[in-house]
Amino acid sequence: MATALPNLQQLSINWGLGSPGSGHKYSDGEDPDEEVARYHANETSHDINIISNFKNLRTLNISLVDLNGRYPVLFDFPLLHKLFISDCRYLKFDLAMLSRLPLLKELK
Repeated sequence: MATALPNLQQLSINWGLGSPGSGHKYSDGEDPDEEVARYHANETSHDINIISNFKNLRTLNISLVDLNGRYPVLFDFPLLHKLFISDCRYLKFDLAMLSRLPLLKELK
């Protein structure tokens, strides 16, 4: 996909894959909540790290996605201007991770 859309500048990851009862989830990140990981252990797992191929992203919107743990890949877009994260109950990150987004202008 990154080969077909090498200049993709906006990406939204929304409710759907990983929604309750779907039987799918994104792979657990670093330091996941173990109880949540056990609960979703039998679901088909998909790798969210594939988004790292889109180095030209300017806007990343992640909402209503049960990401579990830390995902450094979400903070590795040197051209990113806008990062919107909402309703991701088990996503872990700290402000130091934002230092990897030198052009970030908007965080919600």
